[in-house]
Formats: sequence, C-alpha cells, structure tokens
Amino acid sequence: MFHYTRGALLRATSASTGTVSLKSESLGPQVPLASLPEQPSYANLDSRQLESALARSQTENQLIQEELAAVRDQLASTTSQLAASRTVARPADQAANGGGAAGAVAAPQAAAMQSAVGQLALGDLPVRLDGGVVRIEIPAERLFENGTANLLPAGIAVLTQLAGELERVFPGHFLGIEGHLDTEPIRGDAWDSAHQLTAAQAAAVFDFLAARTPLDDGQMFLVAHGANHPVVSNATAAGRRRNRRIECVVYPERAP
Repeated sequence: MFHYTRGALLRATSASTGTVSLKSESLGPQVPLASLPEQPSYANLDSRQLESALARSQTENQLIQEELAAVRDQLASTTSQLAASRTVARPADQAANGGGAAGAVAAPQAAAMQSAVGQLALGDLPVRLDGGVVRIEIPAERLFENGTANLLPAGIAVLTQLAGELERVFPGHFLGIEGHLDTEPIRGDAWDSAHQLTAAQAAAVFDFLAARTPLDDGQMFLVAHGANHPVVSNATAAGRRRNRRIECVVYPERAP
C-alpha cells in the first residue's frame, strides 16, 4: 500500500518478522512554495468563511436597496409637500351647503356657467358642465412625455391656449387642476403610486400656468386623484387612454 505526500513517497513494506517499516523516497527536486501560481482570494477560505463573505455581500446589497427606497420616499414626500404648499381651499359648494337664498343664487350661477361654456374656443378638447362647475379634459399624452411629469412642447402650446381662453371667459375664477390616471401598473422606479405621478403632473401644469400665463397662483389649486375617478371603463385601450388626463375645473366663484 502506498501513501503520497508533497515531495515524497512513503512505502510500507512487510518484514519477515511481521513488523512494518516506512521508507521515504524522494520524488525529485522540491518546488519552492513561492514559485507556485497565486490562488484566488477565496481558494483558502473554508465553507464557513465563504458563507460569511456571501452574507456580507447580501447585507451590502440590502443596504443599497434601502438607500434607494429612502431616496424615492424623500422624492415622493417633497412632491407632496410642494403640492400642499400650492393648494388653497376649494370654493364652497353652494349646492351642498344650503337651500333657500343659497339655492336661489346657485341657479343663476349655473345658467351663467352654461352660457359661458359656449364661448370657449378650445378646439377638440372635451368640455362639459358638471353641476355648477365646468370641466375641461386634456389627454395626458398631449401634455407629457409617457409616464412622466415632463411637459411636451405641444403640451405647452395647449396650456397657453387654455389659459388665454380662461382669462377671457372666466377671469379671476377659481381653477382646480386635477390629475387622473388609468389602472395600468406604474412603469419604472420614479413613482411608487398613481397618486404620486398625478400629483407631479398636476403640479407641472400649475407651475406652468402660474409662471408663464396671465393666470394667478392664488386662484388655482391642485388635486391628485390617481386612478380613483375614471370617466370611462378601463377595460379597453381607448378607455385607459382617455382616463389618463388632466382636468381643469372652473368654479363659479372668483378668487379674492
């Protein structure tokens, strides 16, 4: 029977007496350890050390993911705070708050709003009377880059025309800017929810109208509805496209 060790051969031999002796026979010149090729850094680690290294790597990856999540949360919080800082109280809904004299005033206001709707020149934008307010729908695809709150050049043109018409027909009236979305999942990592995206889109419209048109920020407020208020079913592509929109809501009351 033979046993091998580095650099030598140990041979077991049996003597006539039954005893066993070991002889060492050199296999040749010894190779200095320093001349051996370097082994990978993990080659000298046992399984426990490898498991420890893997655990450290997983922990570092988890920390990175948590930091990214914290940045996204901070962005969402900043967007919400910015939106809240620009929001003013909605005009009182007279139809909800009383009959009597209030109801008598509401009827002429509704008639005046209905008459004014016919004076708006907004091309193919859908306009409708909703109780005592006027709702103007602007498809999101005409305003923003897909899935973002970045205004397109064509969107800027639409908003510029809209602001001019509102200033002409409804000067000084309260204006609500409402963001709406369909029920499709949000793509990408920029937004965690439909409400975050619609808040950012409504804020982008608010900023443009306040900074680049005659409309005053004191007469405007914004609302993010997410996917909560579709105008049609989300069962079809056409329906989902229509539900992705900004609605500019004109109130009968004027800002002070």
